[in-house]
Amino acid sequence: MATRVVIGIDGGGTYTRALLMNESGRELSRSQAGPALTDRATTPVDVDAVSAAVERAAAEAGVRLPVDALCAGFAGVGREVERKTVEDAFSARGLASAVSVITDGEAAFFDAFRDGPGLLLVAGTGSLAWGRSEDGRQARVGGWGTLLGDEGSGYDIGRSALRAAARAADGRGGETALSSRLMDQVGAEQPDRLIPWAIGAAKSAIAALAPTVCEVAGEGDRVALDIIAAAIEALAAHAATLLQELAPWNADPGIALVGGLVAPGGPLRAGLVEVLAGLECVVVEQAVEPVRGAALIALSL
Repeated sequence: MATRVVIGIDGGGTYTRALLMNESGRELSRSQAGPALTDRATTPVDVDAVSAAVERAAAEAGVRLPVDALCAGFAGVGREVERKTVEDAFSARGLASAVSVITDGEAAFFDAFRDGPGLLLVAGTGSLAWGRSEDGRQARVGGWGTLLGDEGSGYDIGRSALRAAARAADGRGGETALSSRLMDQVGAEQPDRLIPWAIGAAKSAIAALAPTVCEVAGEGDRVALDIIAAAIEALAAHAATLLQELAPWNADPGIALVGGLVAPGGPLRAGLVEVLAGLECVVVEQAVEPVRGAALIALSL
């Protein structure tokens, strides 16, 4: 009998990652493609980007499509209608015999805690917190998207920096090195050229400004420092709210930090860990991989 093969997908506003795994849980291959998320309400996921990642992973492992099962985690698919739309699109591509679409938070949580209790705080292009109590209750905080939420995310930091540059340009805000650094990064010769750039920029492009903001903050720029401090405060508020929502706890729950800003080595991790020390939770030290969580869930399909 042929070995069953599954694939997990982690799709965000910056990249799409795919992991191919066999039925014993052994990793066969990985691949990466462009952003999985779109700004369109009707089709929140770029099926072409996901398909490209799946096809690369399969080719690298010498596996023929369709695989036995595919589980994909994305931001912005919290509602059943959105999940069904994306699942139908993947099924039509013939990528896998069984397809399941979940949130990126669910995928990351499974990698960190499997079916147990815990908290997950995601801060990448977007942001959200997701958790499960000791008695099995589940709750989510944040994850409202760019217009209504994403506080503390890369997008939020990038947008705040652009606004700070605009205020500095006309004297409403303090002078900041962010102005020249952001203009250099996006190729704007004058501050007012940030306007057309921002109008046409994808969510991922604005989020890509966050590392520059962190660098400028590290140089002691007060405006950049305030932006980073506000982001950390917003993320900690996600965690504090979720802790309360899922109480009571018999023991301090673990909290896993996921996403480029707060994962091990991320620019906000140290500051966030320091703030979280004041809450009744324990930071999970090891890296959490949503793509691995999705693949493990696919094994159960």
